[in-house]
Amino acid sequence: MGPYRNHGSEIEQEKLLLEYLLEIKSTHEPSSNYNGINYFSFTISADENQLKTEKSNVSTLIEFILLGFSDVPSLQWMLFIIFLFMYLTILMCNSIIILLAKTDPALQIPMYFFLSNFSFLEVCYVTATIPRMLMDLYTLKGNISVLACATQMYFVLMLGGTECLLLAAMAYDRYVAICKPLQYSLLMKDKVCLQLIAASWISGIPVEIGQTYQIFSLHFCASNKIDHFFCDIPPLLKLACGDTFANTVAVYVVAVVFVMVPFLLIIGSYVKIICNIMKLSSAKGRAKAFSTCSSHLIVVVLFYGTASITYLQPKSNQSEGMGKLLSLFYTILIPALNPLIYTLRNKDIMMALRKLQNKLLTRWESLK
Repeated sequence: MGPYRNHGSEIEQEKLLLEYLLEIKSTHEPSSNYNGINYFSFTISADENQLKTEKSNVSTLIEFILLGFSDVPSLQWMLFIIFLFMYLTILMCNSIIILLAKTDPALQIPMYFFLSNFSFLEVCYVTATIPRMLMDLYTLKGNISVLACATQMYFVLMLGGTECLLLAAMAYDRYVAICKPLQYSLLMKDKVCLQLIAASWISGIPVEIGQTYQIFSLHFCASNKIDHFFCDIPPLLKLACGDTFANTVAVYVVAVVFVMVPFLLIIGSYVKIICNIMKLSSAKGRAKAFSTCSSHLIVVVLFYGTASITYLQPKSNQSEGMGKLLSLFYTILIPALNPLIYTLRNKDIMMALRKLQNKLLTRWESLK
């Protein structure tokens, strides 16, 4: 059938009506020296052209084609192996962090509760993009239905917004721990932590549903080929015909609310944290205090930097190649680095990991 479905029943009826009128005209006006008929035929031809135009305008897009990395066909299999390895690594490393945070008594504090939720979020985030990309690399096809494309875009946007809010909640946790240590157990009770987690996950749901609906209400008359490896707003807006100013403004508004506002809250938290750390008398105390939040700060800089460039830069100024590169960075590379950043720079997690390793070795020895 192709990527379009035509609604032509009404058009066929109008064409039959025009043919009937032509017969009447030729029967009742035979002596018109054909001038009237010629004029009437010209009118019919013009009407048919108008009907064809209307027919193309009411065409409904039923699928897109994700071009992905089709411009480098010789690298398809190598990219497939690399991305599959990275995806499995992300799943394994984040699952280990979640397991440690749930089982080790030393990690039963708000900081690691937030970290385990962040690891679960990373698993969901990469699962929204990488499996689809791996399938396209394996099959060498990029066909995706409009519904599947809209669903993927919604989850990418919703999970991305959740990550921004969750990083802000984690920054608040570090702020209370360092700047208000005596009130930490009161301000960061289990109920408060659950409320922060729930707000991070739920806040973006209605907003991203509305934004996804707004994007897919546009008419895509230029092409059905998306020069990207997943359905995202910038490449879809490039395919839209007509005025997309309102959609672009909506993208900026949502980006400001879910990217810039949490980022400013994080910056404010870290300004107070750094000021408080600098007041400590001992260098050892300053190093210990800063080590508890340095991993989070690195992740914030990496994620917010690439996400801000992608969604706050005007679409006319961003090339397809640069858009793909930035998207690879924050959808695959950063989630792969996050477990390493949090574990290698965190003594508590390294100690819990050794405990888990010793338990597994002991159990393995007992089974022999």
